[in-house]
Amino acid sequence: MHVLVIYDVEDDRIRHRISEVCKDYGLVRTQYSAFRGVLSSTRRSELVLRLRWTLGDKDGKIEVYSLCDRDVRLVQEIVVGQVGRPDVRLSRGWGYRDEDM
Repeated sequence: MHVLVIYDVEDDRIRHRISEVCKDYGLVRTQYSAFRGVLSSTRRSELVLRLRWTLGDKDGKIEVYSLCDRDVRLVQEIVVGQVGRPDVRLSRGWGYRDEDM
């Protein structure tokens, strides 16, 4: 199951810890505060518990989305200039370029 984690946390230390948790689960950073990847439902549940524990009582918001293969294929990415992956102008789905379609 594809997973998308998005978070908004003010505390730099906690924000860094959240990113490390996401990396521990093999997720890939797509934006400064966004990670994506593939996890089983059990691993996703573990991730949610660990993220909740990491945030603790600090102000912040973490969203964990489960996406099916169809949803992932319909993702559209628009990149202009040198932000992100400069070789991709418009792509559909994670890891696909227009040339691959």
